[in-house]
Amino acid sequence: MLPYTAYLRVYQPIDAFPPSDRRYWEVYSSSPGRPRRVNALAAEHGESLNRLLTTPPVVAPEEESRDAYLRRVDERLYVCPWQTRLRSWRAFAEFSGSMPAAMCEAFVPEPEAERAEEGYREWQDSGGTLRPGILSSNWTIPVPWFVPFEGRERCLVLSANSTRTLLYLTRTSLAKRRLEHTVAILREHIGEHAVSSSTEHLVDWLSLTAHPDSLLELDYGGLPHLLSDDHLSEDQSVAEVSGAVEALAKGDGQRVLELRERLTRRWRSVRALQHAN
Repeated sequence: MLPYTAYLRVYQPIDAFPPSDRRYWEVYSSSPGRPRRVNALAAEHGESLNRLLTTPPVVAPEEESRDAYLRRVDERLYVCPWQTRLRSWRAFAEFSGSMPAAMCEAFVPEPEAERAEEGYREWQDSGGTLRPGILSSNWTIPVPWFVPFEGRERCLVLSANSTRTLLYLTRTSLAKRRLEHTVAILREHIGEHAVSSSTEHLVDWLSLTAHPDSLLELDYGGLPHLLSDDHLSEDQSVAEVSGAVEALAKGDGQRVLELRERLTRRWRSVRALQHAN
């Protein structure tokens, strides 16, 4: 069973990588042994489980992953490296910073916690990148994540096996324009306070992480395995968010409230499942 987590991924064009990395990813893309698109998320999750189920659990791998999510668009290869070690370090820093030390040690023994923290510090001191190309969200999808996309970019696959998928894919250049457009409308019609910190962080993340010719993907990840076919078929969250933004620009407050309530009701029901027995 996949974790009930959604993902926002940046796929960099192959020519955006240094020559040595470019050659590696080109060979990797033709490798018969690499995880295929349909089961790549399950393979990544399986690696994480194997680390956490050992005794003691291993917070982050010793070396960075050499796997990636791949896409080909118009015969051009796009690569989204897993960056498992970096993402594990960041996730553990967030985890350990959100609870008392004694509680944290109940999950991760102190020697392993210190090893992970030291590895992350050394990576930071070496000047290594601190911004992953993948963001994740458990049990829900932040509203700002819907803004970079349009309803026509939606892809829904429903089946009885593991290929249940709901995702959106767009060019990052379009995504950034949509974000900027939304921010401008919010500031004009509501005020500076209407632009949430999560929206600002998303804009900064794309500006600092994504190549101008990259792709941006919103993947519902494991959530489709939690939700019914009807729920997924009726989920038009991206279209509702863009519709609310345009209604706000036109001064149609009633339409804004209607779409906001529909979106809130849908995702409130999903978040409630986190605490279901």
